[in-house]
Amino acid sequence: MDKQAADPSIEQERLRHIIGGLSEGVLLVDAEQRIVWANPAALVMHGVERLADLGADVDDYRRRFQLRYRNNHRLERGDYPLDRVIAGEAFDEVVVEVIPQGEDEPRWIHQIRSLILSDAGGTPDLLVLIIQDVSLRYEAELRFERAFNVNPAPAVIMRLSDLRYVKVNQGFLDLTGYQKDEVLGRTLYEIDVLKDAADIDTAKERIREARTVPQMQADLELPDGGRELVIVAGQPVDLGDEPCMLFSFADLEPRRQAENELRHSEERFVTTFRLAPVAMAITTRGDHTLCDTNDAFHQLTGWSSDEAMGKTMPALKLWADATFLPSVAEQLVERSAFRGRDAQVRAKDGGVTDCLVSAAAIPLRRDTCTLWVIQDIHERRHSELELISAIEAVMKDTNWFSRTVVEKLANLRAPHGSERPAETSELTRREKEVLSLLCEGGDDATIAREMGVSRNTLRNHVARVYAKIGVNRRAQAVLWARERGYPLQRPIR
Repeated sequence: MDKQAADPSIEQERLRHIIGGLSEGVLLVDAEQRIVWANPAALVMHGVERLADLGADVDDYRRRFQLRYRNNHRLERGDYPLDRVIAGEAFDEVVVEVIPQGEDEPRWIHQIRSLILSDAGGTPDLLVLIIQDVSLRYEAELRFERAFNVNPAPAVIMRLSDLRYVKVNQGFLDLTGYQKDEVLGRTLYEIDVLKDAADIDTAKERIREARTVPQMQADLELPDGGRELVIVAGQPVDLGDEPCMLFSFADLEPRRQAENELRHSEERFVTTFRLAPVAMAITTRGDHTLCDTNDAFHQLTGWSSDEAMGKTMPALKLWADATFLPSVAEQLVERSAFRGRDAQVRAKDGGVTDCLVSAAAIPLRRDTCTLWVIQDIHERRHSELELISAIEAVMKDTNWFSRTVVEKLANLRAPHGSERPAETSELTRREKEVLSLLCEGGDDATIAREMGVSRNTLRNHVARVYAKIGVNRRAQAVLWARERGYPLQRPIR
Protein backbone atom coordinates (compact mmCIF):
# COMPACT_ATOMS: atom_id res chain seq x y z
CA MET A 1 0.00 0.00 0.00
CA ASP A 2 2.84 2.37 0.86
CA LYS A 3 4.46 1.65 -2.48
CA GLN A 4 1.29 2.42 -4.35
CA ALA A 5 0.82 5.64 -2.41
CA ALA A 6 4.31 6.74 -3.35
CA ASP A 7 3.88 5.85 -7.02
CA PRO A 8 3.79 9.17 -8.95
CA SER A 9 1.64 7.75 -11.74
CA ILE A 10 -1.03 6.74 -9.23
CA GLU A 11 -0.97 10.18 -7.60
CA GLN A 12 -1.27 11.84 -11.01
CA GLU A 13 -4.20 9.64 -11.89
CA ARG A 14 -5.95 10.55 -8.66
CA LEU A 15 -5.33 14.21 -9.35
CA ARG A 16 -6.83 13.92 -12.82
CA HIS A 17 -9.85 12.14 -11.40
CA ILE A 18 -10.43 14.92 -8.86
CA ILE A 19 -10.13 17.82 -11.28
CA GLY A 20 -12.01 16.00 -14.03
CA GLY A 21 -15.29 16.87 -12.32
CA LEU A 22 -14.54 20.55 -11.74
CA SER A 23 -16.60 23.23 -13.50
CA GLU A 24 -13.37 25.08 -14.24
CA GLY A 25 -11.39 23.97 -17.25
CA VAL A 26 -7.92 22.54 -16.59
CA LEU A 27 -5.14 22.08 -19.17
CA LEU A 28 -1.91 20.22 -18.34
CA VAL A 29 1.23 20.88 -20.37
CA ASP A 30 4.52 19.04 -19.79
CA ALA A 31 8.01 20.48 -19.93
CA GLU A 32 8.27 19.58 -23.65
CA GLN A 33 5.26 21.89 -24.39
CA ARG A 34 2.96 18.98 -25.12
CA ILE A 35 -0.72 19.21 -24.09
CA VAL A 36 -0.97 16.02 -22.09
CA TRP A 37 -4.41 16.27 -20.51
CA ALA A 38 -7.59 18.36 -20.30
CA ASN A 39 -10.71 17.86 -18.24
CA PRO A 40 -14.17 17.79 -19.88
CA ALA A 41 -14.87 21.40 -18.89
CA ALA A 42 -11.75 22.57 -20.77
CA LEU A 43 -12.84 20.66 -23.89
CA VAL A 44 -16.33 22.20 -23.77
CA MET A 45 -14.81 25.66 -23.37
CA HIS A 46 -13.00 25.12 -26.67
CA GLY A 47 -15.90 23.49 -28.50
CA VAL A 48 -14.09 20.13 -28.97
CA GLU A 49 -14.70 16.58 -27.80
CA ARG A 50 -11.17 15.09 -27.77
CA LEU A 51 -7.85 16.15 -26.36
CA ALA A 52 -6.27 15.87 -29.81
CA ASP A 53 -8.61 18.59 -31.09
CA LEU A 54 -6.90 21.08 -28.79
CA GLY A 55 -3.62 20.45 -30.55
CA ALA A 56 -0.67 18.19 -29.86
CA ASP A 57 1.43 21.01 -28.42
CA VAL A 58 1.48 24.73 -27.85
CA ASP A 59 2.31 25.57 -31.48
CA ASP A 60 -0.59 23.41 -32.66
CA TYR A 61 -2.93 25.12 -30.17
CA ARG A 62 -2.00 28.50 -31.62
CA ARG A 63 -2.89 27.35 -35.12
CA ARG A 64 -6.28 26.06 -33.98
CA PHE A 65 -7.28 28.98 -31.74
CA GLN A 66 -6.68 32.69 -32.20
CA LEU A 67 -6.73 34.70 -28.97
CA ARG A 68 -7.18 38.42 -28.47
CA TYR A 69 -7.55 40.77 -25.55
CA ARG A 70 -10.80 42.58 -24.84
CA ASN A 71 -9.46 45.68 -26.59
CA ASN A 72 -9.35 43.67 -29.87
CA HIS A 73 -5.53 43.35 -29.72
CA ARG A 74 -4.56 39.92 -31.11
CA LEU A 75 -2.07 37.84 -29.14
CA GLU A 76 1.11 36.88 -30.94
CA ARG A 77 3.57 34.04 -30.28
CA GLY A 78 4.93 34.41 -26.78
CA ASP A 79 1.80 36.28 -25.58
CA TYR A 80 -0.46 33.22 -25.29
CA PRO A 81 -1.15 32.08 -21.73
CA LEU A 82 0.41 28.70 -22.69
CA ASP A 83 3.57 30.47 -23.84
CA ARG A 84 3.73 32.54 -20.69
CA VAL A 85 3.30 29.61 -18.34
CA ILE A 86 5.95 27.65 -20.23
CA ALA A 87 8.26 30.62 -19.73
CA GLY A 88 7.71 30.17 -15.99
CA GLU A 89 5.41 33.19 -15.54
CA ALA A 90 2.74 32.98 -12.90
CA PHE A 91 -0.32 35.09 -13.60
CA ASP A 92 -3.85 35.52 -12.33
CA GLU A 93 -7.07 36.40 -14.17
CA VAL A 94 -5.87 37.04 -17.71
CA VAL A 95 -8.99 37.61 -19.82
CA VAL A 96 -8.90 36.69 -23.52
CA GLU A 97 -11.40 36.17 -26.31
CA VAL A 98 -11.13 32.81 -28.09
CA ILE A 99 -11.69 32.58 -31.88
CA PRO A 100 -11.72 29.03 -33.36
CA GLN A 101 -9.83 28.44 -36.61
CA GLY A 102 -11.87 29.49 -39.65
CA GLU A 103 -14.03 31.98 -37.74
CA ASP A 104 -13.78 35.76 -37.50
CA GLU A 105 -15.57 36.55 -34.28
CA PRO A 106 -14.82 35.29 -30.75
CA ARG A 107 -16.99 32.49 -29.47
CA TRP A 108 -15.89 32.45 -25.83
CA ILE A 109 -14.31 34.72 -23.26
CA HIS A 110 -11.85 32.92 -20.96
CA GLN A 111 -10.45 34.08 -17.66
CA ILE A 112 -7.19 32.18 -17.08
CA ARG A 113 -4.77 31.73 -14.20
CA SER A 114 -1.58 29.64 -14.13
CA LEU A 115 -0.08 27.06 -11.80
CA ILE A 116 3.40 25.52 -12.04
CA LEU A 117 4.07 22.09 -10.47
CA SER A 118 7.68 21.01 -9.83
CA ASP A 119 9.24 17.60 -9.25
CA ALA A 120 11.04 16.54 -6.09
CA GLY A 121 14.19 18.30 -7.31
CA GLY A 122 12.35 21.60 -7.78
CA THR A 123 12.33 21.43 -11.58
CA PRO A 124 9.01 22.42 -13.22
CA ASP A 125 7.61 19.31 -14.84
CA LEU A 126 3.86 20.08 -15.12
CA LEU A 127 2.32 23.38 -16.21
CA VAL A 128 -1.34 24.03 -15.46
CA LEU A 129 -3.83 26.47 -16.94
CA ILE A 130 -7.08 26.91 -14.99
CA ILE A 131 -9.82 28.37 -17.19
CA GLN A 132 -13.19 29.94 -16.42
CA ASP A 133 -15.73 30.65 -19.16
CA VAL A 134 -16.89 34.19 -18.37
CA SER A 135 -18.69 34.77 -21.67
CA LEU A 136 -22.11 35.18 -20.10
CA ARG A 137 -20.84 37.60 -17.51
CA TYR A 138 -19.09 39.79 -20.05
CA GLU A 139 -22.07 39.66 -22.40
CA ALA A 140 -24.26 40.86 -19.55
CA GLU A 141 -21.77 43.61 -18.76
CA LEU A 142 -21.64 44.56 -22.43
CA ARG A 143 -25.43 44.78 -22.58
CA PHE A 144 -25.42 46.87 -19.41
CA GLU A 145 -22.75 49.20 -20.78
CA ARG A 146 -24.59 49.66 -24.08
CA ALA A 147 -27.84 50.34 -22.26
CA PHE A 148 -26.04 52.71 -19.89
CA ASN A 149 -24.44 54.65 -22.73
CA VAL A 150 -27.58 55.03 -24.86
CA ASN A 151 -29.91 55.71 -21.93
CA PRO A 152 -31.13 59.30 -22.33
CA ALA A 153 -31.46 59.61 -18.54
CA PRO A 154 -28.28 61.21 -17.14
CA ALA A 155 -26.20 58.74 -15.10
CA VAL A 156 -22.75 58.17 -13.60
CA ILE A 157 -21.19 55.14 -11.90
CA MET A 158 -19.00 55.66 -8.84
CA ARG A 159 -16.64 53.03 -7.40
CA LEU A 160 -17.41 52.63 -3.71
CA SER A 161 -13.88 51.74 -2.64
CA ASP A 162 -12.49 55.22 -3.44
CA LEU A 163 -15.63 57.18 -4.44
CA ARG A 164 -14.26 57.80 -7.95
CA TYR A 165 -16.39 57.97 -11.07
CA VAL A 166 -15.62 55.11 -13.44
CA LYS A 167 -18.37 55.56 -16.05
CA VAL A 168 -20.47 58.45 -17.32
CA ASN A 169 -23.07 58.51 -20.09
CA GLN A 170 -23.85 61.16 -22.67
CA GLY A 171 -27.03 62.19 -20.88
CA PHE A 172 -25.02 63.36 -17.86
CA LEU A 173 -22.55 65.23 -20.07
CA ASP A 174 -25.41 66.98 -21.90
CA LEU A 175 -27.10 67.85 -18.62
CA THR A 176 -24.05 69.33 -16.93
CA GLY A 177 -21.78 70.53 -19.73
CA TYR A 178 -18.83 68.45 -18.46
CA GLN A 179 -16.49 66.63 -20.84
CA LYS A 180 -16.02 62.90 -20.32
CA ASP A 181 -12.41 63.18 -19.19
CA GLU A 182 -13.42 65.88 -16.71
CA VAL A 183 -15.64 63.36 -14.90
CA LEU A 184 -13.86 59.99 -15.09
CA GLY A 185 -11.39 59.55 -12.25
CA ARG A 186 -12.79 62.48 -10.26
CA THR A 187 -14.20 61.86 -6.80
CA LEU A 188 -17.57 62.56 -5.26
CA TYR A 189 -15.93 65.41 -3.36
CA GLU A 190 -14.78 67.05 -6.60
CA ILE A 191 -18.05 66.66 -8.52
CA ASP A 192 -20.67 66.51 -5.82
CA VAL A 193 -23.79 64.95 -7.34
CA LEU A 194 -25.45 65.17 -3.93
CA LYS A 195 -24.89 68.91 -3.48
CA ASP A 196 -27.56 70.35 -1.16
CA ALA A 197 -29.45 67.05 -1.29
CA ALA A 198 -32.74 67.08 0.57
CA ASP A 199 -31.60 64.25 2.88
CA ILE A 200 -27.82 64.29 2.63
CA ASP A 201 -27.27 62.33 5.86
CA THR A 202 -29.35 59.40 4.61
CA ALA A 203 -27.55 59.51 1.26
CA LYS A 204 -24.10 59.35 2.90
CA GLU A 205 -25.16 56.51 5.19
CA ARG A 206 -26.54 54.48 2.28
CA ILE A 207 -23.34 54.98 0.28
CA ARG A 208 -21.21 53.75 3.21
CA GLU A 209 -23.45 50.68 3.51
CA ALA A 210 -23.64 50.10 -0.29
CA ARG A 211 -27.42 50.38 -0.13
CA THR A 212 -29.96 52.09 -2.36
CA VAL A 213 -30.01 55.88 -2.09
CA PRO A 214 -33.66 56.99 -2.27
CA GLN A 215 -34.80 59.70 -4.66
CA MET A 216 -34.14 63.19 -3.40
CA GLN A 217 -33.81 66.71 -4.76
CA ALA A 218 -30.31 68.13 -5.20
CA ASP A 219 -28.48 71.00 -6.92
CA LEU A 220 -25.77 69.84 -9.32
CA GLU A 221 -22.79 72.15 -9.57
CA LEU A 222 -21.93 72.87 -13.21
CA PRO A 223 -18.45 73.53 -14.61
CA ASP A 224 -19.42 77.13 -15.42
CA GLY A 225 -20.34 77.75 -11.78
CA GLY A 226 -24.10 77.44 -12.30
CA ARG A 227 -26.53 75.04 -10.66
CA GLU A 228 -28.94 72.47 -12.09
CA LEU A 229 -31.93 71.33 -10.06
CA VAL A 230 -32.29 67.52 -10.27
CA ILE A 231 -33.83 64.47 -8.67
CA VAL A 232 -30.99 62.04 -7.87
CA ALA A 233 -31.14 58.38 -6.80
CA GLY A 234 -28.45 55.74 -6.28
CA GLN A 235 -28.49 52.01 -6.96
CA PRO A 236 -25.71 49.58 -5.93
CA VAL A 237 -24.19 47.67 -8.88
CA ASP A 238 -21.16 45.45 -9.43
CA LEU A 239 -18.86 46.48 -12.24
CA GLY A 240 -16.01 44.10 -12.96
CA ASP A 241 -16.49 42.47 -9.54
CA GLU A 242 -16.09 45.87 -7.89
CA PRO A 243 -18.94 47.32 -5.77
CA CYS A 244 -20.15 50.56 -7.35
CA MET A 245 -23.04 53.00 -7.08
CA LEU A 246 -25.08 53.98 -10.12
CA PHE A 247 -26.45 57.51 -9.78
CA SER A 248 -29.28 58.50 -12.12
CA PHE A 249 -30.83 61.94 -12.50
CA ALA A 250 -34.04 63.62 -13.59
CA ASP A 251 -33.68 67.22 -14.73
CA LEU A 252 -35.98 69.53 -12.77
CA GLU A 253 -34.52 72.78 -14.10
CA PRO A 254 -37.18 73.23 -16.84
CA ARG A 255 -39.86 72.73 -14.19
CA ARG A 256 -38.20 75.27 -11.89
CA GLN A 257 -37.97 77.78 -14.73
CA ALA A 258 -41.59 77.12 -15.70
CA GLU A 259 -42.67 77.59 -12.09
CA ASN A 260 -40.74 80.87 -11.89
CA GLU A 261 -42.28 82.07 -15.14
CA LEU A 262 -45.72 81.05 -13.92
CA ARG A 263 -45.20 82.84 -10.63
CA HIS A 264 -44.05 86.03 -12.39
CA SER A 265 -46.96 85.77 -14.81
CA GLU A 266 -49.42 85.35 -11.95
CA GLU A 267 -47.87 88.31 -10.15
CA ARG A 268 -48.26 90.47 -13.26
CA PHE A 269 -51.84 89.30 -13.71
CA VAL A 270 -52.72 89.98 -10.08
CA THR A 271 -51.21 93.47 -10.26
CA THR A 272 -53.10 94.29 -13.46
CA PHE A 273 -56.30 92.77 -12.06
CA ARG A 274 -56.12 94.78 -8.84
CA LEU A 275 -55.25 98.13 -10.43
CA ALA A 276 -57.53 97.95 -13.48
CA PRO A 277 -59.98 100.90 -13.60
CA VAL A 278 -62.63 98.59 -15.07
CA ALA A 279 -64.64 96.25 -12.83
CA MET A 280 -63.25 92.71 -13.00
CA ALA A 281 -64.23 89.45 -11.30
CA ILE A 282 -63.17 85.81 -11.41
CA THR A 283 -65.76 83.08 -10.93
CA THR A 284 -65.94 79.31 -11.09
CA ARG A 285 -67.29 77.95 -14.36
CA GLY A 286 -70.03 75.75 -12.96
CA ASP A 287 -72.09 77.87 -10.58
CA HIS A 288 -70.35 81.24 -11.15
CA THR A 289 -69.15 81.58 -7.56
CA LEU A 290 -67.02 84.68 -7.05
CA CYS A 291 -63.38 83.77 -6.36
CA ASP A 292 -61.82 87.22 -6.65
CA THR A 293 -62.83 90.80 -7.41
CA ASN A 294 -61.02 94.10 -7.83
CA ASP A 295 -61.62 97.53 -6.33
CA ALA A 296 -63.45 98.81 -9.41
CA PHE A 297 -65.92 95.92 -9.04
CA HIS A 298 -66.62 96.90 -5.43
CA GLN A 299 -67.15 100.54 -6.45
CA LEU A 300 -69.53 99.56 -9.24
CA THR A 301 -71.63 97.09 -7.25
CA GLY A 302 -71.33 98.33 -3.68
CA TRP A 303 -70.46 94.83 -2.48
CA SER A 304 -67.31 94.58 -0.36
CA SER A 305 -64.78 91.79 -0.89
CA ASP A 306 -65.90 89.97 2.27
CA GLU A 307 -69.55 90.18 1.20
CA ALA A 308 -68.96 89.01 -2.37
CA MET A 309 -66.38 86.24 -1.94
CA GLY A 310 -67.88 82.76 -2.00
CA LYS A 311 -71.26 84.01 -3.25
CA THR A 312 -72.66 83.19 -6.67
CA MET A 313 -73.65 85.87 -9.16
CA PRO A 314 -77.33 84.80 -8.98
CA ALA A 315 -77.19 84.93 -5.17
CA LEU A 316 -76.04 88.57 -5.37
CA LYS A 317 -78.67 89.25 -8.07
CA LEU A 318 -75.85 90.90 -9.97
CA TRP A 319 -77.61 91.00 -13.35
CA ALA A 320 -80.82 93.01 -13.66
CA ASP A 321 -81.99 90.65 -16.40
CA ALA A 322 -82.12 87.13 -14.96
CA THR A 323 -81.78 85.61 -18.45
CA PHE A 324 -78.45 87.30 -19.15
CA LEU A 325 -76.24 84.85 -17.24
CA PRO A 326 -77.74 81.63 -18.71
CA SER A 327 -77.46 83.04 -22.24
CA VAL A 328 -73.81 84.05 -21.96
CA ALA A 329 -72.97 80.83 -20.08
CA GLU A 330 -73.91 78.93 -23.24
CA GLN A 331 -71.52 81.08 -25.24
CA LEU A 332 -68.74 80.40 -22.74
CA VAL A 333 -69.28 76.67 -23.10
CA GLU A 334 -69.32 76.82 -26.91
CA ARG A 335 -66.61 79.44 -27.57
CA SER A 336 -64.83 79.95 -24.21
CA ALA A 337 -65.33 83.72 -24.54
CA PHE A 338 -67.58 86.57 -25.62
CA ARG A 339 -67.08 90.32 -25.96
CA GLY A 340 -69.10 93.50 -25.69
CA ARG A 341 -72.49 92.21 -24.55
CA ASP A 342 -74.95 94.82 -23.28
CA ALA A 343 -76.14 94.16 -19.74
CA GLN A 344 -77.40 95.97 -16.69
CA VAL A 345 -75.62 95.41 -13.39
CA ARG A 346 -77.65 95.66 -10.21
CA ALA A 347 -75.78 97.15 -7.25
CA LYS A 348 -76.18 96.20 -3.61
CA ASP A 349 -78.56 99.15 -3.07
CA GLY A 350 -80.74 98.08 -6.01
CA GLY A 351 -79.46 100.68 -8.46
CA VAL A 352 -78.95 99.55 -12.07
CA THR A 353 -76.00 100.52 -14.27
CA ASP A 354 -75.69 100.04 -18.05
CA CYS A 355 -72.53 98.07 -18.82
CA LEU A 356 -70.63 96.32 -21.56
CA VAL A 357 -69.63 92.82 -20.44
CA SER A 358 -66.86 90.59 -21.78
CA ALA A 359 -65.76 87.22 -20.37
CA ALA A 360 -63.27 84.45 -21.11
CA ALA A 361 -62.31 81.10 -19.66
CA ILE A 362 -58.88 81.21 -17.98
CA PRO A 363 -56.75 78.57 -16.20
CA LEU A 364 -56.34 79.34 -12.52
CA ARG A 365 -54.13 76.97 -10.56
CA ARG A 366 -55.59 73.55 -11.41
CA ASP A 367 -59.07 74.76 -12.35
CA THR A 368 -60.61 76.60 -15.27
CA CYS A 369 -62.39 79.77 -14.19
CA THR A 370 -64.12 82.68 -15.90
CA LEU A 371 -62.70 86.21 -16.00
CA TRP A 372 -65.39 88.88 -16.24
CA VAL A 373 -64.67 92.44 -17.44
CA ILE A 374 -67.56 94.84 -16.77
CA GLN A 375 -67.31 98.32 -18.27
CA ASP A 376 -69.60 101.06 -16.92
CA ILE A 377 -71.14 102.85 -19.93
CA HIS A 378 -73.99 104.54 -18.08
CA GLU A 379 -72.76 108.08 -18.81
CA ARG A 380 -72.03 107.27 -22.43
CA ARG A 381 -75.41 105.61 -22.85
CA HIS A 382 -77.09 108.61 -21.28
CA SER A 383 -75.29 110.93 -23.72
CA GLU A 384 -76.30 108.74 -26.66
CA LEU A 385 -79.93 108.78 -25.60
CA GLU A 386 -79.85 112.55 -25.21
CA LEU A 387 -78.43 112.86 -28.72
CA ILE A 388 -81.07 110.55 -30.13
CA SER A 389 -83.85 112.41 -28.33
CA ALA A 390 -82.59 115.69 -29.73
CA ILE A 391 -82.46 114.28 -33.27
CA GLU A 392 -85.94 112.80 -32.94
CA ALA A 393 -87.32 116.07 -31.60
CA VAL A 394 -85.93 117.97 -34.57
CA MET A 395 -87.13 115.37 -37.03
CA LYS A 396 -90.67 115.54 -35.60
CA ASP A 397 -90.81 119.33 -35.91
CA THR A 398 -89.35 119.76 -39.41
CA ASN A 399 -88.38 117.84 -42.50
CA TRP A 400 -86.02 120.39 -43.97
CA PHE A 401 -82.87 118.44 -42.84
CA SER A 402 -81.12 117.12 -45.90
CA ARG A 403 -79.90 113.52 -46.08
CA THR A 404 -76.32 114.88 -45.96
CA VAL A 405 -76.95 116.47 -42.57
CA VAL A 406 -78.51 113.27 -41.22
CA GLU A 407 -75.58 111.23 -42.49
CA LYS A 408 -73.11 113.54 -40.76
CA LEU A 409 -75.04 113.20 -37.54
CA ALA A 410 -74.89 109.44 -37.88
CA ASN A 411 -71.17 109.53 -38.66
CA LEU A 412 -70.54 111.19 -35.32
CA ARG A 413 -71.26 107.78 -33.78
CA ALA A 414 -69.94 105.51 -36.54
CA PRO A 415 -66.37 104.16 -36.05
CA HIS A 416 -63.74 105.37 -38.51
CA GLY A 417 -62.85 102.99 -41.25
CA SER A 418 -65.84 100.73 -40.59
CA GLU A 419 -67.17 98.60 -43.40
CA ARG A 420 -70.18 99.82 -45.43
CA PRO A 421 -73.36 98.98 -43.48
CA ALA A 422 -76.06 96.88 -45.03
CA GLU A 423 -78.84 98.59 -47.01
CA THR A 424 -82.45 98.38 -45.88
CA SER A 425 -83.21 96.03 -48.75
CA GLU A 426 -81.11 93.40 -46.98
CA LEU A 427 -83.54 93.35 -44.05
CA THR A 428 -86.57 91.10 -44.03
CA ARG A 429 -90.05 92.52 -43.51
CA ARG A 430 -90.01 91.27 -39.90
CA GLU A 431 -86.61 92.86 -39.26
CA LYS A 432 -87.81 96.19 -40.72
CA GLU A 433 -90.78 96.05 -38.37
CA VAL A 434 -88.45 95.43 -35.43
CA LEU A 435 -86.27 98.37 -36.48
CA SER A 436 -89.29 100.68 -36.75
CA LEU A 437 -90.45 99.73 -33.27
CA LEU A 438 -86.95 100.36 -31.94
CA CYS A 439 -87.08 103.83 -33.44
CA GLU A 440 -90.37 104.49 -31.62
CA GLY A 441 -88.51 104.04 -28.32
CA GLY A 442 -90.45 101.15 -26.84
CA ASP A 443 -88.79 98.79 -24.40
CA ASP A 444 -88.38 95.07 -25.06
CA ALA A 445 -91.58 94.09 -23.27
CA THR A 446 -93.66 96.66 -25.20
CA ILE A 447 -92.20 95.73 -28.58
CA ALA A 448 -92.63 91.99 -27.93
CA ARG A 449 -96.27 92.57 -26.98
CA GLU A 450 -96.92 94.68 -30.07
CA MET A 451 -95.37 92.00 -32.32
CA GLY A 452 -97.05 89.13 -30.50
CA VAL A 453 -93.80 87.29 -29.78
CA SER A 454 -91.83 86.32 -26.67
CA ARG A 455 -89.00 88.48 -25.39
CA ASN A 456 -86.44 85.79 -26.31
CA THR A 457 -87.77 85.72 -29.89
CA LEU A 458 -87.59 89.49 -30.01
CA ARG A 459 -83.99 89.43 -28.83
CA ASN A 460 -83.14 86.99 -31.63
CA HIS A 461 -84.72 89.36 -34.18
CA VAL A 462 -82.84 92.33 -32.72
CA ALA A 463 -79.54 90.41 -32.79
CA ARG A 464 -80.02 89.62 -36.48
CA VAL A 465 -80.82 93.25 -37.25
CA TYR A 466 -77.69 94.38 -35.37
CA ALA A 467 -75.57 91.83 -37.24
CA LYS A 468 -76.88 92.93 -40.64
CA ILE A 469 -76.52 96.66 -40.15
CA GLY A 470 -73.20 96.43 -38.29
CA VAL A 471 -74.09 97.85 -34.87
CA ASN A 472 -74.16 96.40 -31.37
CA ARG A 473 -76.54 98.64 -29.42
CA ARG A 474 -79.94 100.30 -29.78
CA ALA A 475 -78.72 103.90 -30.10
CA GLN A 476 -76.57 103.00 -33.09
CA ALA A 477 -79.48 101.14 -34.68
CA VAL A 478 -81.74 104.22 -34.32
CA LEU A 479 -79.10 106.47 -35.86
CA TRP A 480 -78.65 104.01 -38.71
CA ALA A 481 -82.40 104.01 -39.36
CA ARG A 482 -82.65 107.83 -39.23
CA GLU A 483 -79.76 108.07 -41.68
CA ARG A 484 -81.82 106.14 -44.19
CA GLY A 485 -84.99 108.13 -43.67
CA TYR A 486 -86.84 105.35 -41.94
CA PRO A 487 -90.57 106.03 -41.40
CA LEU A 488 -91.69 106.24 -37.82
CA GLN A 489 -94.69 104.06 -38.51
CA ARG A 490 -94.29 100.30 -38.80
CA PRO A 491 -94.44 98.66 -42.24
CA ILE A 492 -97.87 97.25 -43.08
CA ARG A 493 -97.87 93.48 -42.52
